[in-house]
Order: sequence, then C-alpha cells, then structure tokens
Amino acid sequence: MGFGSYDESEQEDATTDTDDDGEAVNVHEHDHDGDVNVESDVDTDALVDRLGEIREE
Repeated sequence: MGFGSYDESEQEDATTDTDDDGEAVNVHEHDHDGDVNVESDVDTDALVDRLGEIREE
C-alpha cells in the first residue's frame, strides 16, 4: 500500500502492549495563575487605528 493508504484489515489485527496502571492524566497539572502587564508608550487610540488599518489590508 502507498503512503497514506488506509486498510481496515490492518487496524483489526493491531494489538497494543501498553501497561495501563490505571492512573488518570491530570490536565490541570501545569495550570498557572497570574497577571500579565504590558507597558507601552503608544496611545490606545493609535493602536486601535492601526488595528483598523491591518483589518483593511
């Protein structure tokens, strides 16, 4: 079979030899609480105007 081909018969015979120790994945393990502050000398109105220009392009 060529690259990217899919054959269901190959998938039926597939076995996995992984050890499932029953531990769940903690999706919140790397959550971070904090603040982000940005200091800029550019006026907010100038930034909004520039955004408008970018959107028009």
